[in-house]
Amino acid sequence: MKLPKDPVMLLSVINTYLRDYHSSLEELCQDAEVSSEEIKEQLAVLDYHYEPKQNQFV
Repeated sequence: MKLPKDPVMLLSVINTYLRDYHSSLEELCQDAEVSSEEIKEQLAVLDYHYEPKQNQFV
């Protein structure tokens, strides 16, 4: 899976995949072959953080 570099687009794609296809960030990252820490760092720039109970970045 190719993820966008732009943080705003990344947020949209990640939350869509979490909502529709994956039960956790770790599962999504394994499928996309990316580091969860890398995703968290990129979205922290926008002040979004992963909430496991909601399974989304808020």
